[in-house]
Amino acid sequence: MTDIQIRDLTTIDEFRQVVELEKTIWGYTDAHDLCTVPVFIYTMHRGATLVGAFAPDPSPSRRASRMIGFAYAPVGMKNGRPMLWSHMTGVLPECRGGVGLRLKLAQRERALARGHDLIEWTFDPMQAMNAHFNFAKLGGVVEEYAPNFYGESTSALHRGTPTDRVVLSWKIAEPHVVRRIEQSSSAIRVKSHEVAAAPIVNATVMDGEWRKTKTINLAIEDRRVWIEIPTGFTEMLQRAPDRALAWRMDVRQMFEEYLAKGYRAVDFVLQREAGFGRYLLAKD
Repeated sequence: MTDIQIRDLTTIDEFRQVVELEKTIWGYTDAHDLCTVPVFIYTMHRGATLVGAFAPDPSPSRRASRMIGFAYAPVGMKNGRPMLWSHMTGVLPECRGGVGLRLKLAQRERALARGHDLIEWTFDPMQAMNAHFNFAKLGGVVEEYAPNFYGESTSALHRGTPTDRVVLSWKIAEPHVVRRIEQSSSAIRVKSHEVAAAPIVNATVMDGEWRKTKTINLAIEDRRVWIEIPTGFTEMLQRAPDRALAWRMDVRQMFEEYLAKGYRAVDFVLQREAGFGRYLLAKD
């Protein structure tokens, strides 16, 4: 989108607009799922970052611009050092197309200016588009799997299976991250035949409308392995909840096993036309 402005949010009115965006973007129906105005007030008072994306409002009777997205990150600690925990980044569905990336880059700029070198957040490992964004465009790495991290959710996007998440580490000053940000293309290019030929942990097949896992091999010892997930998980969750739950449990098993063996997820390849994506896990 053109004419998008990214700026810091500082007023109570702006915080209230963020709460309304939370309800719209994620469909929360329970106040317990929301990050509220008082939370924004006191965390911002102690170093949190909260940036908003604004687009011109087509209605002349309303404010000159409207908030269409935001990124919020309070301060946390990891290994005795301060860092930012990016709790929420969201953009209205009709306004997506580069806005999320601009919000994350603005968040990174503010973190660097405050002396931070690490931002972390969680995302659902079953969401292929999010994985593509977090690895291909930002250069994140995953070393931690968190089963049912948020407990039961009232969001229509999450309801029906445990809220399993992976923790993405975004080491914002590292050359690898800078290279990913500066890439002119968002496509991931496999750099060697060795990587492309790495074994796949789970063999999958089409079964009716949806892919399913046929076999899982937890005994692979190669330096690199692939874990495959289907695209369209949110739709699967709504239309084939039993299949979605089976996928959730399979992916949990594979990630927990291989992360425990010293692997970490370092890349993601999206094959949208084929209906799947693959995580690349590697040992250092």
